[in-house]
Amino acid sequence: MAPSDIDVIRVRLAAHPRPANLTERRARVDALAADYALPPDVRVEPIDAYGVPAEWTSTPAADGERVILFLHGGGYVSGSLKSHRHMVAQAGREALGRTLALGYRLAPEHPFPAALDDALTGYRFLLASGIAPARIALAGESAGGGLALATALSLREAGLPLPGCLWLSSPWVDLALTGASMESKAAVDPLLGRTYLSELASLYLNGADALGPLVSPINADLAGLPPMLIQVGSAETLLDDSVRLAAVAGATDIAVHLEIWPHMIHAWHLFYQDVADGRRSLASAGTFIESRLDGR
Repeated sequence: MAPSDIDVIRVRLAAHPRPANLTERRARVDALAADYALPPDVRVEPIDAYGVPAEWTSTPAADGERVILFLHGGGYVSGSLKSHRHMVAQAGREALGRTLALGYRLAPEHPFPAALDDALTGYRFLLASGIAPARIALAGESAGGGLALATALSLREAGLPLPGCLWLSSPWVDLALTGASMESKAAVDPLLGRTYLSELASLYLNGADALGPLVSPINADLAGLPPMLIQVGSAETLLDDSVRLAAVAGATDIAVHLEIWPHMIHAWHLFYQDVADGRRSLASAGTFIESRLDGR
């Protein structure tokens, strides 16, 4: 039987194992996107969002008043505007809106709460730019997903208007690593395991409590947050983070859409140009965001 498209990605990842050096790790994450060119109709505009490096992306059909505020993955220590640009642009295309991606500060140079402070700054920048909060989708992948949820919690506590919806892709919401899939999916997840995640958590927390609701929002009171879409692959050690998060959110009467994509690995959206379910999952996210930001 011919290998599936996600199996081809597995082989590609295995050929470039994670290095020990942090600088090389960061370069490896950025390199994941090196083979994926932006379509010619994507416009990229670098900006300064009150001191946070950021960039707009848009396509010709984008509604300029509908915005995805995106926080990249990378375990709080890697990832960048470059690593996720192609995927973020496609998400904006599917949602018929613009995207604002943030290059938030990374650990260990800038541990918690630096990334959260930058995310809040980016949201305030959007509000000051005249974007209505109900027309903002707050989104993130992996660590960025947990960060997006922590940002929404911080906005609620500050009495600031909440975004229209949340899109969380494989969110890392439990830095104490208590999910059962840490073990049950360890043999099939090619990217994340307990040892590596524990290292990342230590670098980000820098002594902060791993159970704290702004680093592990699975432990937070989520009442009053906007509707959320959670997408996760069945072959992820973080699968249980998403499943438990959906249950916790649903118990507080939040409208939750949980999608578990069979055989998909962590960060499969990044490979959407090669992986059919990457394209389908981004289309699903776009439909969710478009409908929620239009009040449907």
